Order: sequence, then C-alpha cells, then structure tokens
Amino acid sequence: MEYHPITQQITSLLQAHHAWYESFEHEPVRTSAQAAELRHNYTLHQGAKAILLRVKINKAEKFFVMLVLPGDMQFDKVKVKKFFRARDIRFATEQEVGELTGGILPGGVPPFGNLFNLRVIVDPKLFENEKIIFNAGDRSFSVAMLAQDYARIVKPEIVEIV
Repeated sequence: MEYHPITQQITSLLQAHHAWYESFEHEPVRTSAQAAELRHNYTLHQGAKAILLRVKINKAEKFFVMLVLPGDMQFDKVKVKKFFRARDIRFATEQEVGELTGGILPGGVPPFGNLFNLRVIVDPKLFENEKIIFNAGDRSFSVAMLAQDYARIVKPEIVEIV
C-alpha cells in the first residue's frame, strides 16, 4: 500500500535517533476512539491525538499550531486561548490541514508538527504513558513509540491544555 511520504520520514527519523518503535497497518480510521479499537495492547489514553488549530491574536496576527494530547481527553479552549493570549482559536479546516501537511487527511496527521514547521504544544498527561501510539501520515498506518523518545525527538512545548 502507498502511504504519504511523511510515514517513511517518521520511521526513518525514529531509526536515526535509535528510538524503539513498532508500526501497524489497519483499517482506515479518523478518530482516536476508532483507532483504539484496532490497536490491540494499547489504550485510548496512549493515543497521541494531534489537533491543528488556527490561533488569532488580532486582525493581523494569525498562525497555526499543533496540540497533542491523550486520545481520551479534550483540550480546554480557555486554557489554550489564555496560553496564546489569543482573541480566537478554531480547528483548521480539512483544506487547511491538507495545505499545512502536504496532503495528509484529518485523522492521519502525526504528532510531529516540527516536520510541518508548526509549533507543537503537548499536554503533560501524554507523558503519563510509557508508550504512545498515533496515525503516522495515513488513516491506515499507526506507529507506537516510547513517550520519552517522542519528547526527545520532537522537543515540544509542554503546557497544561486539558
């Protein structure tokens, strides 16, 4: 099966950093809950949910960021707005997701915002897990890895957002 090139980029990056990982092919899924049903030996809490948001500071200043949190949690809009001192935040549209990620569909976006030149904000609750798992560029391809390796490789900002 042909996957988005980011899939190979992520596995190559993990190999280059000597990070343990395992990968899975499965039926296409869009949500963390759907993915958890197919990922045996992994919980919904271990799922690293990547969310692309547009942050609006004022009329002139708008930008996109990636939030990453456990699959069974929701981010707190008030905390996120306060962190960015934003006037408004909203989910990226499907078209914006594709433009930001080089064509990855929502549900397939990996928590590697650094590969898309996006700021990555991760809730510390994700690191309660020894291992995390996520769709890696495709709705049918998941990668599991050690949470500490994810932090070491991606170098996200760790902020309470749930």
